[in-house]
Amino acid sequence: MIPLTDGSMRARGVQGHDEMAMKLLFWELEQHLKSSSGASVVAIDNKIEQAMDLVKSHLMYAVREEVEVLKEQIKELIDRNSQLEQENILLKTLASPEQMAQFQAQVQTGSPPLPPTAATPGPPNTTQLTQPNSHSSGPSA
Repeated sequence: MIPLTDGSMRARGVQGHDEMAMKLLFWELEQHLKSSSGASVVAIDNKIEQAMDLVKSHLMYAVREEVEVLKEQIKELIDRNSQLEQENILLKTLASPEQMAQFQAQVQTGSPPLPPTAATPGPPNTTQLTQPNSHSSGPSA
């Protein structure tokens, strides 16, 4: 079996029926070389050409399959990048000017982000904005 590059190409080699055909071809070539004294060089050249064509077709199949896998990965990465860009835009619109300034300073200095503190204002908490008044004053006169 002839392994190709790495696991992403599924370590695919010549398999199944084609593997048997390749073994038979090389066995015939070996028998021919043992039985002849070089009189049929054309036959040997034909066998070598057939073997090379078979290897070429397997390599082309593996490459086409790998290209399809890579195209799918590229598509997924483009989708993920688009999603992250939209999320980034949303986060920028929700951030306060102070948070944006702090973020820019961290980006320029390369320092890690600081944990939020009480002194660092954040976007309004929507749960606080939507809670109804819980106190009841009874009947009004």
